[in-house]
Amino acid sequence: MSCGAAVAQTASHAATTHRSPGKVVQSPSTQATAIPASIPTTTSVVAPRTVRRTPIGRIPYAGFPGQPLTTITTSYGNNLVFNRGTGEASGFGPSGMTPWGQDWTGIRPHHVRKGDPFDWLKYVPLNESGSIWLSFSGETRLRNWFETRPMLGTKTPNDSGRFGVRNLYGVDLHLGSHLRFFGQLVNGDAAGWAAYGYGTTYRKRLDVQQAFVELSGKFLGARAGFLFGRQQFLDAPTYLLYNRETPNVPLSWNGFRAYSIWSRFRIDAYDFVQTDDSQTGMFQDTENYKNRLYGVDMTWAPPDFRFLGGDGYSFLDLYYIGYKLAGSGAAIATATSSSSGSTTRNNFGGRYYGVAGPIEFSIGGTWQGGVFQYASSNKPRSVNAFAVNTLIGYRLKLATSPFLGLQTDLYSGGDDARKTGNVGTFIVPFNPQTNYLDTTTYLSGSNLVSLAPLVRFSPFKQVSVQVKYPLLWRESTNDAVYMSSGRYTFAHQLHGGFIGMAPQASLTWQILPHVTWQQYVSRFMVSSGMARAGASSGTYYQSNFIFRF
Repeated sequence: MSCGAAVAQTASHAATTHRSPGKVVQSPSTQATAIPASIPTTTSVVAPRTVRRTPIGRIPYAGFPGQPLTTITTSYGNNLVFNRGTGEASGFGPSGMTPWGQDWTGIRPHHVRKGDPFDWLKYVPLNESGSIWLSFSGETRLRNWFETRPMLGTKTPNDSGRFGVRNLYGVDLHLGSHLRFFGQLVNGDAAGWAAYGYGTTYRKRLDVQQAFVELSGKFLGARAGFLFGRQQFLDAPTYLLYNRETPNVPLSWNGFRAYSIWSRFRIDAYDFVQTDDSQTGMFQDTENYKNRLYGVDMTWAPPDFRFLGGDGYSFLDLYYIGYKLAGSGAAIATATSSSSGSTTRNNFGGRYYGVAGPIEFSIGGTWQGGVFQYASSNKPRSVNAFAVNTLIGYRLKLATSPFLGLQTDLYSGGDDARKTGNVGTFIVPFNPQTNYLDTTTYLSGSNLVSLAPLVRFSPFKQVSVQVKYPLLWRESTNDAVYMSSGRYTFAHQLHGGFIGMAPQASLTWQILPHVTWQQYVSRFMVSSGMARAGASSGTYYQSNFIFRF
């Protein structure tokens, strides 16, 4: 979790227990391997038996969400199983990315790391017994971009340089063991040269990012909780729903969430309306009732196993995710532009993922039904779309922990010339994980096929590198090429299915326990068919300097 967490440096500290909503992390005292001082113990990390990982590989937010990590524990406490890997299986997002998903009940003054000035902010008792206490969290991020041909040449001017800064600071008040209040403020600003696309998600005066109450306790043998208010939500595969990380203001929702977590099974139900962050004044964000998110997610952790001489564990997600939306995200493509309207999308799917010895894998599929209704005529059309997303790779037993993998993604397309019949274009309107498909974010998960070999390794203890080479096609040549806000419109008609290639590299350097530097570079090379239509190849560079506690 947060880098200011207490650190277990020897086996004598390994019995410390830390919890987060729906999560219980307990390092078994049977472990005799020391954990490097750079590793937060609030993460579900225990020294693996089969592969010794470098410190950067064990810091969750230094990793790439969606790729499992080989951090296999050898014995388990209740609910510990859902914290393994990136922590996504817990339903509260990748560990370290979600201060609202942390519970520092297990932290006491004698557990904090000497010399870290931020540890004491994680547990501030307000009464003598310590049952009423505060926990503070914070993040300041400096981000800059440079693009030679923004959005495949469809945005001007060229050679655009942008800069953004955001602040996210929160406080978590616990009133006993069953009631807590979490609040978080956000503000952001943006500048640059030849800049484009700035809106209220980039330039935001001080406002409420999150403000919710949680009731939790034991129910039918499970750890159960109910959250109500404005909150972020990450209980979905990151390629379907994530946190809107490119702009300064993350995605947030208003409504309720209820969860129950047993030792190897959990269930989560929710119903939200999106936060309306289009306001320009201070503390003016309200609710956008046109955009809704609701559903049920279940995760089962099958028994652990041995495979190819190593430990293995896995998770099976089954989910229903419903969208209701209007505006540009709901529009469907026509032969020359798009038709506005509203849509309901019902997503039924599953994902099986985990670690099997040296093999790490994620296999998921989603069928998307529902209806689209034209704004001009109210005429409805049924939706029949689908997506398949996989990642499989092999981690070598070498000092740099190299991971060799192949990521494949297929999002169905439709026919933009049709005005009746099924709409076949899959949509992912609520900001999937930024770097999952393509660092540039020029393409969206609609009418797309991606085949992407990748290599990840840690050349130094605090450095992680990933090199990826996506090859990209249209799934249907009768449908458009899509960006996150709708279809691309080029000067000439597009022919052929091949879109192009986007070789890219990512580097994460954990400079200090609370300071991270991330860099991304990509060269988007459009196909000859795209070039004839009017698209342009271009270079993209992004840098993030992050302070987080």
